[in-house]
Amino acid sequence: MMLAGDDCLSAEQPNFSCPEGEFAASILIVDDDRDMLSMLERLVRKKCRCEVKTAPSGEAAWQLLTDWQPDLVLTDIKMPGLDGLALLQKIREHYPAIAVIMMSGYGTVESAITALKNGAYDFIQKPFDNEHLLHTLQRCLEHLCLLEKNRRLQSRLTDQDAFPGFTGASAKIKEVYGLIGRLADTDVTVLIRGESGTGKELAARALHGLSKRNKRPMVTVNCPALPEHILESELFGYARGAFSGATHDKKGLFLEANGSTILLDEIGDLPIALQTKLLRVLQEKEIMPLGQTKSLAVDVRVLASTNQDLEEKMRQGLFREDLFYRLNVVTITMPPLRQREEDIPPLAQHFLTTFAKEYDREPLVFATDALPALVKRQWKGNVRELQNVIKRAVLLADDHTISARQLTEPEAVAPNSPRPTAENLHSLHYNLAKQQLVEDFSAAYLAAALQQNSGNVTAAAQASGMNRQAFQKLMRRFGLDADHFR
Repeated sequence: MMLAGDDCLSAEQPNFSCPEGEFAASILIVDDDRDMLSMLERLVRKKCRCEVKTAPSGEAAWQLLTDWQPDLVLTDIKMPGLDGLALLQKIREHYPAIAVIMMSGYGTVESAITALKNGAYDFIQKPFDNEHLLHTLQRCLEHLCLLEKNRRLQSRLTDQDAFPGFTGASAKIKEVYGLIGRLADTDVTVLIRGESGTGKELAARALHGLSKRNKRPMVTVNCPALPEHILESELFGYARGAFSGATHDKKGLFLEANGSTILLDEIGDLPIALQTKLLRVLQEKEIMPLGQTKSLAVDVRVLASTNQDLEEKMRQGLFREDLFYRLNVVTITMPPLRQREEDIPPLAQHFLTTFAKEYDREPLVFATDALPALVKRQWKGNVRELQNVIKRAVLLADDHTISARQLTEPEAVAPNSPRPTAENLHSLHYNLAKQQLVEDFSAAYLAAALQQNSGNVTAAAQASGMNRQAFQKLMRRFGLDADHFR
């Protein structure tokens, strides 16, 4: 089909547009044949939802370009005055980001080679059919969309705030940055694994923050924090009358996260019955609220995190194998602090600055022996433990310098360690001293309960008069790992 008249605007030609939200394209068409120019304008306007402008000569096009830079220039080669090749050269010199496609009714192999060598994206010889022209434009626009997407992503990744909460430049953490950067703008399900205190939730927030879903807040679900019957209604919602006490409809967290991201924290503790329902959500992209017979479609990106050995739980029959493979599309493994020792000094400095400002203890600095002592120390609780140590040192600092001794005193998790008293906290304000005493007592109490029960969390919680979920929540707060007491 030759480009010859209005009859060429056939519905048979592919209608295309740039991906919505990614890239709003604009095109300048240049040709000294006004009939051809008008025809090209109508064709492109009809088949591409892009801004289109025209110019009847190279000079007119260049004048237009001084005030408006389109993404793509479609220009004839053979024109009086400033011809297409000369226009291409000027565009490449002054506006190298603009893509140029050349056309010519007098085209030869030599002119095509010259155009391509000079930086043209492609060359089309007249006469041509609509389909060939449109597909060439489409390829070019898709290429520009990809370049723009990568440019935006790289811009965000080079921003100091691209990974809020993260600090460090070790090889291990750079691997994490790279994975987050590649996966953020996709909807792929990600399983985030790592020891307690390594920053799994930070990774999830970075994935969400760098995605197209970041206009809505991420929803976080702490799977072990709620009993099974409550967790199910929280996740999927319920209808009025679904059970005793259901006096109104409740929108579940999956509906709350519609159009956004949901993080299923500590997914290894999800009960088997709920694992089956979660599998349906991942497979069918729909939920069934309690008491309803009609499914509801949801558009939710699912992230999951765990510090447990899911493969072992599968062998024990405590975790569904099919759910594991649905969640484990891509894995991000957060490195323990012992594998990124070079990040300890900048992390410590970051926490020192943060807590000194929060507790109005500025200016505070590390003594010369402090940072080397931190690097040598074994951080079983990883970054969370380091954070707690710095926080405690800030609260207990006697002057403006924090020494190695203040950072390497026996940890509060040791059950027989002496507890702070009002006498050695007299230099603090009452509220700060009270807060520190309560925190140190809580950490020591939990550690003692775990040690007396050989690291069995359920038994330790029962002995303490607490439910398992509340006990685990406090363990995470104070950077305690049950494995260290077994």
